[in-house]
Amino acid sequence: MMSGLLITIEGPEGAGKTSIMQSMVPLLRARAKTSVITTREPGGIPIAEEIREVILSSKNEGMDNKTEALLFIASRREHLVKKVLPALKDDKVVIIDRFIDSSLAYQGVGRDLGIRAIESLNEFATDGIKPQLTLYLDVEVEEGLSRIEQNRVDEVNRIDLTELSFHKKVREGYLEIAHNNPERVAIIDASQTFATVVREGLNVIIQRFPEWFSEIKY
Repeated sequence: MMSGLLITIEGPEGAGKTSIMQSMVPLLRARAKTSVITTREPGGIPIAEEIREVILSSKNEGMDNKTEALLFIASRREHLVKKVLPALKDDKVVIIDRFIDSSLAYQGVGRDLGIRAIESLNEFATDGIKPQLTLYLDVEVEEGLSRIEQNRVDEVNRIDLTELSFHKKVREGYLEIAHNNPERVAIIDASQTFATVVREGLNVIIQRFPEWFSEIKY
């Protein structure tokens, strides 16, 4: 049973998850009452990073949708067991760039595999572990993909290149998840300035968990 704090950051392509997390974490660490570690999915440990390469490589453009979903879940299981759970058992704060909601939105809705089917597989793989808070960074699909085109040319991957209709379904999936889990998912408008998104994310975390973080003094 975990005794630490698990926070996830989610969003469609180009929402700025990674950059926002990198800016928030030093500020959170300065206020945290315990250690704060960060990681990502797919990845975070060597085996999961190797699976990430297979999933995202443009050489694997014709990958079957169910194969893609199972690879994400296999990576998640190994990452959870080897990195996330040990940190949580050690009373640490763990912040993950993507987690189960990504599978639900991308494979469950985007790939039309069904949220319930993907949810069931993830339940098996994670032993029912859920984050206490998810920050969902929401941005219009066109704006997000435009950001990728302008700022991440060297990192564009197989999923980035999927057709526009797929990305629109992914965003719809995320919004459905947020609507159905209002106690867990905090929606942040990622079209705002970078500093505003960082500030809102910090405020949500610190106000939600005063036992883990000191208050922000402006």
